Amino acid sequence: MAVVIRFQRTGKPKHPHYRLVAIERSRGPQGRPVEILGHYHPKADKVKDKLTFDLERYNFWVSKGALPSETVGTLIGKHAKPETK
Repeated sequence: MAVVIRFQRTGKPKHPHYRLVAIERSRGPQGRPVEILGHYHPKADKVKDKLTFDLERYNFWVSKGALPSETVGTLIGKHAKPETK
């Protein structure tokens, strides 16, 4: 079972909302995920409300060999690290 971590689009047309899911690679874009790890709402007003996810579960799936998509890796990298000024 090859698992990937990617976004799965939900929401209305022109109002995107994405689920962060761990899903088998062979399932289609609307396939049933193994686990929902979080949500991404790109049109949210506050930056902290745009991406919410469970970092512990994300790290669990990565340790089991799940590969995050390029977009997921970029966004998780930005939000997982504390900001420094």
